[in-house]
This record gives sequence, C-alpha cells and structure tokens, in this order.
Amino acid sequence: MDGQPAAPIIVVRRRKGHAGHHGGAWKVAYADFVTALMALFIVLWLVSSSEKVKEAVQAYFQDPTGTGKLAGTTLRGKGEGLMVKPDDMARLKDRIEEVMRQLPKFELLKNNVSITVTEEGLSIELLETEKGLFFDSGSAKLSPRGEEILRALAGQLKSLPNKLLLEGHTDAQPYASVTGYSNWELSADRANTARHVFQECGISMEQIAQVRGFADRQLRNKADPTDPANRRVSVIVQYLPQPAPAAPQSKSGATPTPAPPSAGAKPAAAGVAAPAASSTAPKP
Repeated sequence: MDGQPAAPIIVVRRRKGHAGHHGGAWKVAYADFVTALMALFIVLWLVSSSEKVKEAVQAYFQDPTGTGKLAGTTLRGKGEGLMVKPDDMARLKDRIEEVMRQLPKFELLKNNVSITVTEEGLSIELLETEKGLFFDSGSAKLSPRGEEILRALAGQLKSLPNKLLLEGHTDAQPYASVTGYSNWELSADRANTARHVFQECGISMEQIAQVRGFADRQLRNKADPTDPANRRVSVIVQYLPQPAPAAPQSKSGATPTPAPPSAGAKPAAAGVAAPAASSTAPKP
C-alpha cells in the first residue's frame, strides 16, 4: 500500500541430505561381512590343520592361563588332567626334567634321578648311592637333598588329577637288626616318608592311590643284587582311565537287547581285551 514499507522477502533454502550415499549404515553391514569372512577363514584353517594344532587351540580356550598345554581334555576339577596317550606323559616328563635341572647342584645327582614313561605311567625313581644320597643309610629319614627333590616333584604333581603310586625298594643285602626290622619294613617306611612330604606340599590323600614296599623283590639291577641303585623310591604317575565306549543304539534310538540263547546252545565265553602296551621312553 502507498506509504507503507515493503514486506521483507524470506528465502528458505533447503539442504539436500546425502545420508543415502555417505551415511554410516553401510559401514556396519560391511564390518559384519568382514567379521563373518574372517570367521570362515579361521574355520577352514582349523579343519585343514593337524590334530596337534587342534588340541592346542582347544586347550587354549579351555585354559588360557597355559596349563591346558599339558591337558588337551575337557576334564574339570583339581587341575587339568593328562590324557592317556603316552605323548602327554612325555611332555610331563620333559617339564619335570626342566624343573629338576633348575635345582641347586642338580648336576651332581642327575645320574641318580631316572624319569621314564612305562606301561603303568610316568615313573620317577630316586636311586641311592653306596653312602645314601636321598635317605640316611639303613634309615627312613630323608636327607636334605632327598627332601628338596621330593618337594620339587610335589609342586609339579599336585595340580594333576592322576593317581600317584609311591614305592620303596631295597637291595638284596639283609638288614642288620635284632628287633626283626627287615628290608620289608625299610622299603615301606621310605615310601611312607615320601607320602608325608607330598601331603605337606599340598597333595591330597585322595590323589595317593597306594604306598607300597617291595624290599628286594623288584631289583633294578638283577645282575648285581647288591647294587646301591636297587635301593630306590619310585613315584609313578598313573594314566587316567579311558572312558567306557558308548553302547550301540538302534535306528529308533533304543539300545538293542540281545536275543536269548536258543535251547541247547552254549553261552559264548566273555573276554576283556587287554590294552596295548605303550612304548618305554629312554632314560634321561
């Protein structure tokens, strides 16, 4: 209108968004795709890997702290258990030998400590000298060196679920005593002394399966029954028992029931297959 100021012109500028082209949604989808692709490559690598690599990966996820390297099993409880394979006992043997080598002045007695893999398990033997190295001569009292060795062994064995056998042996020389104390009592008492040390170091009573003395009935050197090496204490780490095989099932899922024998038929003799003997590893 005449005499009134003109109204201001307001220009609205609309910014066109670029979210459809430069947004972040596609990045999330791409990250998911890359993650799935990486998982696929890992699975393909594991499938084509050796059994040793598979066991190592499995042991890591079961026990990332490292003790699973000796385990390779799904057992739980007091420590991770060794499998029944001799290779696992061989790795335990190497570990114990490494611990022994770190003991002070072990070079002076390395020929008197024997560690071998046997059919019964891992056998650790403390072989005596003529003057008595681990036990006082003719006595079940441990020497400082013998107690040091047993305590080092207990530190390695107490975390295992494997049962332990403690054995005492003597040579064929008769024990001089007027009280009736003989090599039988001496061998059993020395094995029992080792048991006391093990329990003081944290090995439970349940882990120790047997404490037994053999006197001179199992000589190490049969050619020389009076050889001081026949006087020894043995610690045997037994293999873990193998799980029983699962019973076969029919297609319907039920366990088949054996048919009753026909009249006049003789029942078949039942037998239990003996496990194959494991090879004995060379002495260190």
